[in-house]
Amino acid sequence: MTPSIDQIAAQLQGYDPQSLRADAVLPFLAQLVEPVAASEQVGVFDALDRVLARDIVSPISVPPHDNSAMDGFAFDGSALAADKSLTLQVVGTALAGQPWQGQVGPGQALKIMTGAVMPAGLDTVVPQELAQVSGDALTIAAGTLARGDNRRKLGEDLMQGQPAMRQGERLGPAALGLIASLGIAEVPVWRRLTVAYFSTGNEILSLGDAPRPGAVYDSNRYTVFGMLHRLGVQVLDLGVVPDEPAALEHAFTQAAATADAIITSGGVSVGEADYTKAMMKKLAGGSGGVAFWRIAMRPGRPMAVGRITSSGLGNERSAVLFGLPGNPVAVMVTFLAFVRPALLRMMGSSATATPMARARSSEAIRKKAGRTEYQRGIVSDVPGGGLQVRTTGNQGSGVLSSMVQANGLIVLGHDQGHVAAGDEVDVMMFDGVL
Repeated sequence: MTPSIDQIAAQLQGYDPQSLRADAVLPFLAQLVEPVAASEQVGVFDALDRVLARDIVSPISVPPHDNSAMDGFAFDGSALAADKSLTLQVVGTALAGQPWQGQVGPGQALKIMTGAVMPAGLDTVVPQELAQVSGDALTIAAGTLARGDNRRKLGEDLMQGQPAMRQGERLGPAALGLIASLGIAEVPVWRRLTVAYFSTGNEILSLGDAPRPGAVYDSNRYTVFGMLHRLGVQVLDLGVVPDEPAALEHAFTQAAATADAIITSGGVSVGEADYTKAMMKKLAGGSGGVAFWRIAMRPGRPMAVGRITSSGLGNERSAVLFGLPGNPVAVMVTFLAFVRPALLRMMGSSATATPMARARSSEAIRKKAGRTEYQRGIVSDVPGGGLQVRTTGNQGSGVLSSMVQANGLIVLGHDQGHVAAGDEVDVMMFDGVL
């Protein structure tokens, strides 16, 4: 049984919801969320970004036979000598998909195409461009290659009966190709996670609404949609919900009844008296509660996390809740740092960490110790190798354009201070994530 909010908090040394370290959030969420339990069979074309529910055991060896790695001439490499050339007689041609049926004896070679089966007794291929051919005579200069060069061995990639992929692996394009190379048409994957999301606030406009003083157009739903879509989950958009008890209760109960997780933006500031927080508390019921955090981070800070039920009575379906801040950049940062890893765990993925890199800062960065900072950065290659990073400039949590310019977040740890130009820093990379 999944522990309650209070039980999880009791296990975290120094837990303080009013000043929670950012590096304590993921251990908390890892205990709060549970992987889905149901699986299904899907075709390879439908398996992209899904998570394997069982190991895939290779039914064949890949490659299924020794074969040539390139176009050239196959021969017995034991005839090679380090100090003199080798001359052989070419006795035929082996094509890919058409194994050579004849015999290749001592002093002989076989013209061979890439992927063609290597006949018994032959273990080396001289590339076509390195061979000297006159009629049926092939000459290989001394020192051109070593025995066994340019041969792919049977089972070099995978051996029959061995695991080709492990449960919990998320299937990318290369994985689809690997599965297809084994002749497997369908794979077992965990069911797709359903995530509902909505924005809250009377000041939020939907696209198509007429502008009005003090109101802003909603951007958070669209950034959250994009990040969820990249994860491969089933997304349920509940729109913009005003700060009205009835509307909020309807949105929360609808989401809890149909989704595995709920994401909201706005209305979670610590100490803030609003209907959103009150409704979260009401609908927590007996499902484990909702905690309101003040995380020692920038941007971000306010966040709510917990479970709510579709009725608030604790006897119906419940969903994990992630209540994010209202500022656009803070929404994206908290999603990438905390929500995305938690959702991957719920999806059954064995790899939940966001890709990180090390880069040298090309500028000095001011940093206050005692909080984790996520600064928008632009990572580029350094001539001669390595990476460098610079900030996008203004780091205000409402400057959404900086997230468009950035290709990563410079992650400055809780205890870290100022960064000097040339210092190495951690960067949370956006590639494949945003």
